[in-house]
Order: sequence, then C-alpha cells, then structure tokens
Amino acid sequence: MKKRKLGNSGLEVSAMGLGCMGLTFAYGAAVNEADAIELIHQAVDLGINFFDTAEAYSQGGNEALLGKALKPYRDKVVIATKFGFKEGDATKGLDSNPKRIRAVVESSLKLLRTDVIDVLYQHRVDPNVPVEEVAGTVKDLIQEGKVKYFGMSEAGEQSIRKANAVQSVAVLQSEYSIWWREPETEIFPVLEELGIGFVPFSPLGRGFLTGTIHTDTQFEKNDFRNSLPRFSKENREANQVVVHVIENLAARKNATNAQIALAWVLAQKPWIVPIPGTTKLHRLAENSGAVALELSTSDLREIENALSKINVQGARYPQQLQQTVGK
Repeated sequence: MKKRKLGNSGLEVSAMGLGCMGLTFAYGAAVNEADAIELIHQAVDLGINFFDTAEAYSQGGNEALLGKALKPYRDKVVIATKFGFKEGDATKGLDSNPKRIRAVVESSLKLLRTDVIDVLYQHRVDPNVPVEEVAGTVKDLIQEGKVKYFGMSEAGEQSIRKANAVQSVAVLQSEYSIWWREPETEIFPVLEELGIGFVPFSPLGRGFLTGTIHTDTQFEKNDFRNSLPRFSKENREANQVVVHVIENLAARKNATNAQIALAWVLAQKPWIVPIPGTTKLHRLAENSGAVALELSTSDLREIENALSKINVQGARYPQQLQQTVGK
C-alpha cells in the first residue's frame, strides 16, 4: 500500500489506517476476539500499518485487543491511542490532569504490550486544564521515551496553536467526510501552516455513505448512532441524496460507494490519512482498494457541484457531546 507523510513530523504511515473502536465499542455487540484479531492481521497483510485505539474504547479493552493482535508485528506498525476522559469513560466527563495522563500512558503501555506509544492523542480538549500543561506533560513523556508523537483530537485552532508552541503537534484527528466538511474552513489552513497531519475518523459517515443504511434500518440498542441527530429516521431519509451523488459516480468508475467516499477524502490533501473502521473482512478489503482509486479533477468537480446544492440534515452530535469538540 502507498505511504503518506503526516505533516512535517517525520511520521510516515500507510495511506489508510484502521480505526479499531467498533471492534469492541459504540456500534453494538463487540466482535468475537478471534474474528477481531483475524481482521487486524488481514489489515497488516493488506499493507495497513496505522492502527487507532483509545482508553475510552471499552475502558482499555480495545487497547488490550490491539496489543494482543499486533504483538507479532509490533516493529512494523504504528499504534495510536488517546487519553482525556474520567476513568476512561466518555460519559463521565473530561480529565487531562497531568497525573491522569501519566496513569493512562502506563496502563496503555501494558495493554498494548509495548514500551512506547507511537502517537498519543488528547481525546478532547479539557477546559479545566491549560492545553499548554497537557502539551508539556506529553513533551516530558516523549523525552522519557514513552511516547513518540503528540496528537490532538477535535481541537480548535487556538488550542492547536497553544499546544504546538510547547510541543509540536504531529497530527490532528477529527471527523471529516463528504457529508461533514467543517474542518476545511478553519482547521485545514492551520494544519497546513504548522505542518500538522490530519487523520479523519468516520470518513464513511459512520457507515451512511456506503449506501447500506436506509430509513428502515434498525440499529442495535447499544449502537451509538441511535443518539445522533443525523441518524434520526427522518434525517436518514433526507440525507439519501448525498448517497445518490456517490452512487452515480461509483457506477461509472466501477467502484463501490465506500471506495468513492474514501478516495474523495484522500484526494483533498496529501497529508490526510483516513482511518475507516469495519468489523468485516470483505469491507476491509473493499476500503483498502480505495487507495488505488484516483478521482480526476472532473470527478471531484462533479461531486463538489452536486454537494453545493445539498443541505445535509441533522447535527452530527447531540448537544452534550457537541460541547466538547472544536475547543
């Protein structure tokens, strides 16, 4: 698989990574461990070497899965994890206290079965802890050899600048896709200026852009999407117009919806590496195929023109969660 450099940090990874959250968390029942490990191993075989997890995904359970699966490949892969929630539980609020950061790192190192974390993200900016203090703590961890690169997630321009002044921010992770393009306005110029790479999560719109989610789709009771305004029944129906735009191009390019949506993300900037998640082997292979799919200037213009006439319906987060992003 092609490689990409994430900004000016020196961090080079496969052009597409694997978001591992859904293997144990957020989208219904956890995947059987053996099946999850098989999927992670298949990702490595496909050339993917960039894997994303977090303490908050099953309170370390996701990290433990990844540590077990990637142990045989540890010197060939880049593992990213995150701190920032009280007791590793996103429902309990934010906590980026330096002591907490250090405790999470020690736990993550053990769970991931490694002596160094490749990328350590602050999961969300904590308004109660100066971001400079957070960056300083991570800087110390880097100097101690426990962390290689510092990342931020869903952070706003001022927080990125303040943190970067203390410790270079290598990457920013935020939601970005054909139907959620907010980062383009204020965030992309800052990343370009500071030489920071961008790692979009949910590049397939939490599955919606694949065309497999319809008005009558029933999610499991513990599926995170049940709480998202954008996934209400009426909004799912209204937003099918976005899927139709992708479908039309996919038919002509002999590609799938997912491949078009991912190729679109990859075409936006050379320092972008999306991390689509999946629980299915055939979807993993399908997604990885997007790296070889090149959209022409005409293709991109067609998508742009079509999207300019569409107003995507529904907020991406409920109010409580929305308050934690872009800070």
